[in-house]
Amino acid sequence: MSSTPYKRVLLKLSGEVLMGSQPFGIDPEFVAEMAKEVKAAKDTGLEICLVIGGGNIFRGMAGAAKGMDRAQADYMGMLATVMNALAMQNALEQLGVPTRVQSAIEMDKVCEPVIRRRAERHLEKGRVVIFAAGVGAPYFTTDSGAALRAAEMKCDALLKGTSVDGVYDSDPKTNPDAVRYSSVDYDTVLADNLKVMDASAVALCRDNAIPIVVFSIREQGNLAAVLAGEGTKTIVQKGA
Repeated sequence: MSSTPYKRVLLKLSGEVLMGSQPFGIDPEFVAEMAKEVKAAKDTGLEICLVIGGGNIFRGMAGAAKGMDRAQADYMGMLATVMNALAMQNALEQLGVPTRVQSAIEMDKVCEPVIRRRAERHLEKGRVVIFAAGVGAPYFTTDSGAALRAAEMKCDALLKGTSVDGVYDSDPKTNPDAVRYSSVDYDTVLADNLKVMDASAVALCRDNAIPIVVFSIREQGNLAAVLAGEGTKTIVQKGA
């Protein structure tokens, strides 16, 4: 594999990915496969931060849509991301990858609080850092949490692993003629509402010049290929 152009990245995974083929929850076998992908990337010398959504367990916006108080629902969603982070930590450590979970909602019995300097030290020591509980406040998605942590940790790129292989001009699941972008500008994503990430996350990446790399995490070996500058993906960046 050719060398990666990045030194430090933040990998954002949707919670739904951890379901595997299940309709709900966490599939340990699929989490183990994801951990192997992360380990392969780390073995190239890359420093890796992770953010995992909670949609496989509970999605705050969905709860609010059914009549729950939005803030309360969002806090429940944050707790779901902590569960996913602990599952991924377990899978990585079974492969011998030292890992730390830092949560924006303090729960010192199971993980560390988010402390930027401590997280930087973990990365320098070769540990994977998993950031959980979003930004620690309601009304923000885990996409915003990922963009915030990527900026805070001075990451070279934010990699978004999803179920689709990039950014399309329309939904490829409903439109067979949808066209995939190989590269697209932040402002185009925002103006055309391309649903890469929520608007605040895209704007934060734009303002801090952090490229967003969107790719399919479900394809085995794709993370390593994308990091090597290969593989199918869309890069969101300035002046694309």
